[in-house]
Amino acid sequence: MSHRLRPLLAIVVFAGLAYFSFWYFTRPVEPAVLNGYIEGNTLYLAAPAAAPLRSLAVAAGDRVNAGDPLFSLDETIINAQIAQAEAAIGAAEARLDDARAGERPAELAVLSARRDGAQAAFDEAQTELGRIRELVERGTMAQARLDQAQAAADTAAATLEQVTRELAAARLGARQGQIDAAAANVTQTRAALAEVEARHAQMSPAAPAAGRIDEVYFQVGEWVSANQPVVALLPDDAVHIRFFVPERDLPLYAPGTEVTFACDGCNARMSATVTSVSAEPEFTPPVIYSRDSRGKLVFEVEASPVAAAGLAPGQPVDVLALAHPEAPHEGVDDGWASLGRLGDMVVNGFENLLPREPRAPDLDDAAQAGGEP
Repeated sequence: MSHRLRPLLAIVVFAGLAYFSFWYFTRPVEPAVLNGYIEGNTLYLAAPAAAPLRSLAVAAGDRVNAGDPLFSLDETIINAQIAQAEAAIGAAEARLDDARAGERPAELAVLSARRDGAQAAFDEAQTELGRIRELVERGTMAQARLDQAQAAADTAAATLEQVTRELAAARLGARQGQIDAAAANVTQTRAALAEVEARHAQMSPAAPAAGRIDEVYFQVGEWVSANQPVVALLPDDAVHIRFFVPERDLPLYAPGTEVTFACDGCNARMSATVTSVSAEPEFTPPVIYSRDSRGKLVFEVEASPVAAAGLAPGQPVDVLALAHPEAPHEGVDDGWASLGRLGDMVVNGFENLLPREPRAPDLDDAAQAGGEP
């Protein structure tokens, strides 16, 4: 190659390398992604009583809104329990009324007649006592006869007092403790009815929140045991993203931070808000925490999607990694430094390619060549 083409070739090579270096180090770089997946807290909806499945309003994969009916069980047994509880309330209220009312009218009439007889006997004894006292004072009758009349009068008075108290007690009704017990029984039976009515309302549950039917476990006509799930519902607000962040980037993902993620089948990138960060790291094998080994540490981060409709648990997602404040300049600065080093190398090569002028020998060279000082 002639000496004239070498400088031109060097310039072309230098320009090409410079352009390639500038493009490589300044090109837009796609942000890094963090691996993760969708997770959801499924609600298992059941009825509190055992009965055959009467109707089913949803199927697996259906979308439901809050309040939409899901299924209903046969109510024959629960309706019988409601009727039994209502009858128990009527019986308890009747016992309470009876305890408050006291004895029956016929029994009160008997006691009233006994009191009238005792009153008549008392009046007669008092009259007899007065007559005998006058005779004893006149001396026509012995003192012993007066003592007998006094005893008879006292007995009549005591009998009258006893019958009067029995009549008053009968009119008062049962003892206060018995009345309180009867009232408590009424309260208990009413609570039992409220419990049965609540279970009756739960025989046909509705969706507690908007979401997607994840699974249906029974068909119409099958017997469903008490508290056995019939439908599994995945609410929209129970779906979250679980992804893993390197130890170095952990401060960027504080709770409340917004992140962007994408998934297979998603029409566009979606956003989520970080809700929690694991306090314990997960890492591959436990080695000494050198700078290289710390790079293997990852922390589990949980985020709640802004719009969770259509996301399925277990679905992989790619979360766009957040950049450090100094990150946008590192690549460009390193690129320019590399470009400078490359330029030095090309310049040195360019100088080596240039033709060199022959140098006149100096005195030292001549002396060494001739062997003279």
